[in-house]
Amino acid sequence: MIEPGKKVVVAMSGGVDSSVAAALLKEQGCDVIGMTMQIWDYSSFTAEHGESFGSCCSLDDVYDARRVADSLQIPFYVVNFEKQFTEEVIARFCDDYFNGRTPNPCVICNQLLKFETLLRRARELQADYLVTGHYARIMHESGLYALRKGRDCNKDQTYFLFTLTQEQMQYVRFPLGEMTKNDVRKHAARLGLKVAEKPESQDICFVPDGDYVRFLEEQRGTGTMNGDIVHVNGQVLGRHLGTYRYTIGQRRGLGLSWPQPLYVVGINAAKRHVIVGEKVHLAVSSCSVGSVNWVVEAPGQPIDATCRIRYRHHEVPSRITTLGDGSVKVVFKEAQSGVTPGQAAVFYDGDRVLGGGWILEANGAKCDV
Repeated sequence: MIEPGKKVVVAMSGGVDSSVAAALLKEQGCDVIGMTMQIWDYSSFTAEHGESFGSCCSLDDVYDARRVADSLQIPFYVVNFEKQFTEEVIARFCDDYFNGRTPNPCVICNQLLKFETLLRRARELQADYLVTGHYARIMHESGLYALRKGRDCNKDQTYFLFTLTQEQMQYVRFPLGEMTKNDVRKHAARLGLKVAEKPESQDICFVPDGDYVRFLEEQRGTGTMNGDIVHVNGQVLGRHLGTYRYTIGQRRGLGLSWPQPLYVVGINAAKRHVIVGEKVHLAVSSCSVGSVNWVVEAPGQPIDATCRIRYRHHEVPSRITTLGDGSVKVVFKEAQSGVTPGQAAVFYDGDRVLGGGWILEANGAKCDV
């Protein structure tokens, strides 16, 4: 809960969630400032046939955010983070794919731009809080801040927020954390916001047509990662046009003839190999996770928790052991499929986030062929 009279900067994306957050805080008597991050230049983007696209964080979204701010009669600023976004988010996105990983750029954008750079801007304006439209909750418990899932289990976004630190959580608030999406849209309609029925974007903001292969090849060129498709038994089954075209668990688009269905079970970027195998080869018993951020006090001994290895993945019981170098080993109670290097692994105790990091290796996957 944010007390009336507090000065808040609301990160306005132009969507219904952040718009409602800003409107409710204005209604509750807060001193609200709207701020939108301009992170990508869409004016130069056209798809294969020349049509332009709208997406999360597009120029259309900036205009929507401005219109909402005008209707609420709150100050509004656009901050240009294009250079930082290109250097820290897009460059890593490309690097990950070309090194055999499947990245999650939204987590990096939250970490480096929203909750570091934008939070710093908010503090420079002497704001008490930076507010976003995430479905999550920050609560003060026993002298520490706890990051807990949003009440709407279908919209919970804590998976993307595991990098938050105790210091940052002093100044960050999520007013929609106790609401459902339906609640939010009802508030938007009640408040007369023109974005009340605006659909949600499902695309990566800088790949608005969903064709990430095209984007990677425009950024880094083609023909540099061609190689062999290799069965886990070492047999070469065919050729591919770039390791970045594949991700763990992929079945379609392999173009192979084999008695049983084949899946991508590993990528060896150094050898330019895409490793395939039967479904049984997807299951792994453990994984190593690096660059771990502990939202709670880092455990000094192995702990039992649940682990989510993808955003749309249900957490599974696991044992987590710290390794002393900022990484952990996660052992799953039952073998898991689709454990993908480059994705985030987030640890939970019930609805509370304990911490998380980046999957480095799925132990047991045949990635050394």
